[in-house]
Amino acid sequence: MNNRGVGMKVLVSGGGTGGHIYPALALIRTIKKENPHAEFLYVGTENGLEANIVGKENIAFKSIVITGFKRSLSLENFKTIYRFLKGVKDCKKIVKEFQPDVVIGTGGYVCGPVLFAAAKLHVPTIIHEQNSVPGLTNKFLSKYVDKIAICFEQVKEFFPEEKVVYTGNPRATEVVQVGNKGSLTQFELQDGIPTALIVGGSRGARAINETVLQSLPTLAEKPYQILYVTGEVHYEKVLKELQSIGVSSNVKIVPFIHNMQEILPVVDVVVGRAGATSIAEINALGLPSILIPSPYVTNNHQEKNARVLVDHGASLLIKETELRSKLLIESLDTVLLDEQKREKMKIASKQLGMPNASQVLFDLMGDLIKK
Repeated sequence: MNNRGVGMKVLVSGGGTGGHIYPALALIRTIKKENPHAEFLYVGTENGLEANIVGKENIAFKSIVITGFKRSLSLENFKTIYRFLKGVKDCKKIVKEFQPDVVIGTGGYVCGPVLFAAAKLHVPTIIHEQNSVPGLTNKFLSKYVDKIAICFEQVKEFFPEEKVVYTGNPRATEVVQVGNKGSLTQFELQDGIPTALIVGGSRGARAINETVLQSLPTLAEKPYQILYVTGEVHYEKVLKELQSIGVSSNVKIVPFIHNMQEILPVVDVVVGRAGATSIAEINALGLPSILIPSPYVTNNHQEKNARVLVDHGASLLIKETELRSKLLIESLDTVLLDEQKREKMKIASKQLGMPNASQVLFDLMGDLIKK
């Protein structure tokens, strides 16, 4: 952005899940590098993940009370309408006090009143849609905001064409920019051997955990390695199960990986859910993947995210209803035992990546401020 936006004030909102919060934080960190004098205010909810995560980043934080709409007719929806209207009033006050140059929302129902209030006060606004199918909040906001940043070309059809800008996911920028790659030796595995990272998200996924446990005896005989992340909630239960199964030297089981950005570049395939942020990281690095979409998300958007990668030859898809030990092992063999197949998937994945997403968004913000 060069000198555009010197001393700029940025109001950011996004919450509910890490998939909405981490892209926001990645963008904030990029803006800080480009513009050390920028000021930030993050608006979220007290009971969302953002209250804890953003607080640790030393970013000013304000909360509002808001809930999402139920998809069925419910008395709770009338309460939500009241909370939304009050939230808009509260957000107008926050916007007037902070006087941001631009407001960006990265998803979650908390963005509704924040971006709506900013738009009504004629502050430049951007929503960032990470998924291939938009959520209700972003669909609603698309009528009022100035620009809509997207990560999947397929989502364009849901929004006013003149507002859409393909930016990619800011989280991808951070993964690519990691200076120091990690080593698998910290997990008592060997560097240089084909390795699968199996992870069900920060909290883990029971179906994935159960299938991996059933697969361990067969995986012990494979010439590749497994780094298996159970999620902290499931770790103790998995350890108890392992007492009767045992673990071979080519499998390492951990509850959580804190330096995931350093580990992703040194594995050969990622097995896990199909959240938008995870996919952005995978594609930015050009990693093959075996995706097991969560069936418990709105509009089945994870499966739709995954099918974009499958259609481009970057991923294999396993529906959770079809997840069995035999299929998981066959999929791992397909990628890890066939170097030619793996290389083709790497190229396809890389072509879908957008490693400079934060810079593109940063420049888009600058253009809006300039106007």
